Amino acid sequence: MSEFTSVSPLAPEPWRPLRMQTLVLLRWLAVAGQTGAVLFVHWGLGFPLPLWSCLGLIAFSALLNILMVLRFGSMGRLTARAAGWLLAFDVCQLAGLLALTGGLTNPFCILLLAPVSVAATTLPAKQAFLIAFMVSACASVISIVHLPLPWMPGENLVFDRIFVIGIWVSIVCGAVFITAYTNRVAYDARQIGDALAATELALSRREQLSALDGLAAAAAHELGTPLSTIVLAAKEMRADVEPKTQLAEDIELIIEQAARCRAILAKLRNLGSEPAEMFAEAPLLEILDEVARPHESRGKVILFYSEDVTGDIPVFPRSVGLLYGLGNLIENATDFAKQTVRIETKWDDERISVSIIDDGPGFAPELAARLGEPYLTTRPRDPAGSDAHKPGGLGLGIFIAKTLLERTGARLTFDNAELHGHARVHIVWQRNGQSSR
Repeated sequence: MSEFTSVSPLAPEPWRPLRMQTLVLLRWLAVAGQTGAVLFVHWGLGFPLPLWSCLGLIAFSALLNILMVLRFGSMGRLTARAAGWLLAFDVCQLAGLLALTGGLTNPFCILLLAPVSVAATTLPAKQAFLIAFMVSACASVISIVHLPLPWMPGENLVFDRIFVIGIWVSIVCGAVFITAYTNRVAYDARQIGDALAATELALSRREQLSALDGLAAAAAHELGTPLSTIVLAAKEMRADVEPKTQLAEDIELIIEQAARCRAILAKLRNLGSEPAEMFAEAPLLEILDEVARPHESRGKVILFYSEDVTGDIPVFPRSVGLLYGLGNLIENATDFAKQTVRIETKWDDERISVSIIDDGPGFAPELAARLGEPYLTTRPRDPAGSDAHKPGGLGLGIFIAKTLLERTGARLTFDNAELHGHARVHIVWQRNGQSSR
C-alpha cells in the first residue's frame, strides 16, 4: 500500500476542450494556403491540374467553416467527439486534394501530419489514435489511387515505387510517433498544471482563513469597548428603576444579550490566537508540535525525538507553505500508522533534518521512484465501504507537501525505514538557506 492524501476536489483532465474559434481559424488558414498553392501551380507555374475539382474541395471546406460559425458560434467548446469528426474531415479533404495532385509524390503530403498534431495535443488518446489511423489509411489509398503530379506539359515525371513506399512509411510512422509522444507529453503537462492549480487553491483557502481570523480578532477587539460601555450603562439604569417593571425586564434583556455578545467576541478572539498568527518566526520544535497537535486525537501516538543536535536551535518563519506542507505529511503518516508516528529532528551548523516515520505498511516499492508526482495514489475511496478495492483519492497530498516545502529550500526523499514497511519522509534544509536560521 502506498501512502497518499487527497486534498483537492479537482481531478486531472485527460484533455482540454478545443475552442471552436481555434479550429475555425486553423481551417481558414488551410483554405487560404491551399487556394494560394493551387492557383500558383496552375497560373504561376503553368502546370496543368484539375483546377475546378481542387477549388471545389477547398470551397466545401470553407462552406463548412461558415456553417459551423453560423450554427454554433465561434466561442463555444467542442466535445472530444465533435472535434474528432472535424479533424477527420480535414484529413479526408486534404487527402482528396493530394489524390488530385499526385498523391504521396506531392511534397505537400507532409501536411497530413498537421491534423495528427492537433489531435494529439488537444484530444484524448483514443480519438487521437483514431485520427492517426485515418491518416495512415488515407495515405495508403492515395499512394495507389491518385492523378499524376502536376508537371510541365509534355514531360512525364515518373517516381520509383520504392521512393513512394518510403514516403508512405514516413507518413505512417510520423503519425503514430506524433500521436504517442505528443499526446503523452501534453497529458503530463496538463497534470502538472492541474496539480499546481490545486496547490494554489489550497494555499489561497488557507490564506483566506488566516485573513478571516485576523479580521475576526480585530472586530472583537474594536467591539469590546462599546459593548462594555453598553453593559455599564445598562447596570446603572437597572439601579435607578423599579424592579419587576417592563423597563426593568428590558434592561435585564439588554444585559443578558450583552453577555452573549461578549461570549461570541471571546470565541472570535480565539480564532486568531494560535502562535502561528502571533509570531512571525518560531523554533522548529514548536512548529512541529503545532502542526502535529491537531492529529493527536486520531487514536495514534506522535513521538518526538531530537538526536545529534549541535549549534543553535533552528528557527523558521511561520509561512503558510511550511505549516501546510509539514502538517500534510504528518496527517498522512497518522492515516497509515498502526499505533505510532515518530518525528525525528537533527541539526548542526550546516543543515537541519526532519524525519517523519510511521509504523504502517510503508510505501509500495513499485511506486517509490515516483513519489511526489501529482495524481499518484492507491488510497481506497472508503476503507470500510464496498469500493475499498478501487482506487480513490487524487494523490495530490504528497505532491503539494513536497512542492510547498521545496519552496522553503527543503529537499525531500521517500523510503521505508524497515524492509517490510514503516514509511519515512526525510526533509533536509541547508543552514545557509533563506527559510531558516
